[in-house]
Amino acid sequence: MKKKMLSVLLAGAMLTSVLTGCGGKEQAPAQDAQQTQEEDGQAKEEPSEESIDISAAKTGEENVEITYANFNASGGNEETLNKMYEAFREEHPNITVNIETIGYDDYFTQMQTRVAGGTAPDCYELNIENFAAYANKGVLAELTGIDVSGYNATALSAFQVDGKQYGVPGNFSNVVLIYNKDLFDQAEVPYPDDTWTWEQAMEACEKISALGDDIYGIYQPITFNEFFKVAAQYGGSVLNEDKTEFTINSPENIQAAKMMVSKIVDSNVQPTESQMGGMGDWDLFESGRLGMIPTGIWAFGAFTDACEFNWDICVEPGGTQKATHFFSNALVVNADSAKKEAAATWINWLASSDAAAKMRIEAGWDLPAINDDTVLAGYLEITPPENRQAVFDSLNYLAVAPIIEEYSLMADIITDKLSLAASGELTVEEALNQAQEECSAQIKL
Repeated sequence: MKKKMLSVLLAGAMLTSVLTGCGGKEQAPAQDAQQTQEEDGQAKEEPSEESIDISAAKTGEENVEITYANFNASGGNEETLNKMYEAFREEHPNITVNIETIGYDDYFTQMQTRVAGGTAPDCYELNIENFAAYANKGVLAELTGIDVSGYNATALSAFQVDGKQYGVPGNFSNVVLIYNKDLFDQAEVPYPDDTWTWEQAMEACEKISALGDDIYGIYQPITFNEFFKVAAQYGGSVLNEDKTEFTINSPENIQAAKMMVSKIVDSNVQPTESQMGGMGDWDLFESGRLGMIPTGIWAFGAFTDACEFNWDICVEPGGTQKATHFFSNALVVNADSAKKEAAATWINWLASSDAAAKMRIEAGWDLPAINDDTVLAGYLEITPPENRQAVFDSLNYLAVAPIIEEYSLMADIITDKLSLAASGELTVEEALNQAQEECSAQIKL
């Protein structure tokens, strides 16, 4: 899924982790790696012992040429990335970066082939879902000696393995509740705010749906990505704390899934697949027929251009507590690269320099994962939405997906079972019990 990410800082550890402040100057950790667990009867490779010490590098003394592959600039941000590179060259004229921008649909297939064939670029981009698999295969170089004072500590922890830094956070985004103010006015319902629970949201959904047969209160995808977050809102999680067992069918998770599915099969405040008629959820919102949609802040630009009604945002409703999505991409260095110092210099500049950060914000691309409030201040001045502060407020409730090597298989199994519940073919209990059984049988943690 393409994401034009807009947000500030991030957290990257366990579900419902709270954003914390960054201390003084730090450097990437350099503790000893521990042996990872066995999988499918084969011992996992330890993360690479190759490390980079930029503080000791002498990249300024000779010309060097590196390659950098990415997917996040595809689809409209190639020009911004090129401008960033031009600014980088002004500071590091000796480092030439050959940039490869590859569409998301093809990116990971190409990267898997190139890594396996020994032709991977010197540095490249990984999404958080794939980071663990690459790190555990030993194909990423450890980053040491780099100045990480510009990052939030929890942001860095998203890309650590056994205390060692194998990537820097290149960007960040989250999810908020976007709502149609005009429909709320017509239904005479107060606008949502960050105190709302799902119980209050459902009451509003019913009143908005009553405005017409083709009007719906909400659309929330019945997918794994939504489920793990809503589970966190009810105090649940997909894995136990040490990631040794699945907990998919816990009472908390059943409560969360019932809330999601009931909007379709019981109250029908969310349209069924047939009622959508092939229309996407963004299309439904842009048509003015949808009251609320929890979705990424990368939707702001599209909704500003397409919506002919008033809309705004707030922190997503909670269950027994709040939890909001966390997305980030890692910038990493190839463990087999002969030019690690130059590659690390480039990705660290791209992820944390003020120059690159300002260009991202001005282009409306995404928000950098930095902690410089002066650089980020201009973001709040952009409207709509009026309540852009909600993007920052959501950072107090960030929830991180359970990152395991078989992430895609886990997500597919859970999404498939939830889809059967949403269509009425299974009860929620049956769906989560089956997901628990299949994940436990097919995925070794």
